[in-house]
Amino acid sequence: MGFPKGRRGVAAVVAALLGVGAVAVVVHRVLAPAEVETVARAGYPPAATPTVGVVGRLPVAPLIVDGRLRVYTAARQVYADQPADGRYRVSPYWSYRRWPARLSGVVADGTTVLSHWSDGKLVALDARTGRVAWRADGPAPADSPTARRTGAGTVWDPAGLFLARAADGRAVLVVSGRRGVRGFALADGRQLWSAGVDDRCRTDVGTTVAGQFLAVDRCAGPPAVEFRDVSTGTTTTLWQPPGGSAELFATPVGCVSHRSRCRGLRTAGPADAPARGWLVAAGPPVAASGLDVAGSEVAGDRVVGVTDGVLTARSARTGEELWRRADLGPVRILATQPGRVHLLTERNDLVTLDPATGAQRSRFPLTVGRDGLGWAPGLAYAADGYVAVERLREPVDPDADDQRYFLMSEPVVLAAT
Repeated sequence: MGFPKGRRGVAAVVAALLGVGAVAVVVHRVLAPAEVETVARAGYPPAATPTVGVVGRLPVAPLIVDGRLRVYTAARQVYADQPADGRYRVSPYWSYRRWPARLSGVVADGTTVLSHWSDGKLVALDARTGRVAWRADGPAPADSPTARRTGAGTVWDPAGLFLARAADGRAVLVVSGRRGVRGFALADGRQLWSAGVDDRCRTDVGTTVAGQFLAVDRCAGPPAVEFRDVSTGTTTTLWQPPGGSAELFATPVGCVSHRSRCRGLRTAGPADAPARGWLVAAGPPVAASGLDVAGSEVAGDRVVGVTDGVLTARSARTGEELWRRADLGPVRILATQPGRVHLLTERNDLVTLDPATGAQRSRFPLTVGRDGLGWAPGLAYAADGYVAVERLREPVDPDADDQRYFLMSEPVVLAAT
């Protein structure tokens, strides 16, 4: 015997409601905002003491943190592995995920790993454990992330994230985004200041060793470099290079990390106008002729660059030649870090010099196994004695998809110098 018609209808309705409820639960679990924090289960590793030479190759770009970890990114994830000198990427030491926001950029200072997300949220992680140290609301990124498969643009060239030291020594994070720029205390995420700005007529430059945040401002008249105090957000100077024009471009040089705590600045105007180099510390910028040359860098109190095919170092303030190396052949400056200038030869040897004396610290072919040396360098990064470089397929086609653009599936080579 079947159910009476009325009871059958009730049962069908109940079943339908239960089905809808189950689907709603699944949809909520899948699509609802979520945060997954997977902390470290092992102890914090000791600082690595790598052998000089090529360490290995990686599929994604690493951020070296505290000389102990490598931090990587994915579209919605920040994660770390260890040791820093591991030959391959291994299972995560810790991991942090957010949904549905997308990761915009990551920077690190000491044992703090700071991530900026598409919804403007700032999340600081303790590198020793992977635990969230603090969260804060920042400005939403001005542009959507466009990092390629390696994620190098997210960790080596993050848009709108800058580290600085205030005059009193405090670590400050400056975050620039859509219609705003803000300063935060890196220790606890406390907002120090906020300034409403129009990102459509401004271009971020970076922070200086003297605790200033620089941007090129074109919003109200001829373009000028705006100097803003990182501890208060107060604009202290609007500076125009001599002979200023309707066009102004500025590039930071001699930075401790990505566009952060920089010692120099290179300005340029129209395409046919020569570039000019400047030292930026306390007070107005000071002309530094050695920085006029494209590709030159500030390393300590010296400007290192290639002039007439010869690598030279000059006093940053006087321009006096201090040393030269004519025995290296054609080279380009790949990256710098305290006490090291990293050069790439035309045969893709990595040469590391002491910027104070020009003495060679190390030299070796930048290759792994049978990968060979037939590649072009992409983005590069240096920290804690390590150098990492993207390897691109020749001839380089910036419009190609990732499979054609990169040399192989593990295009990042990591070396210790």
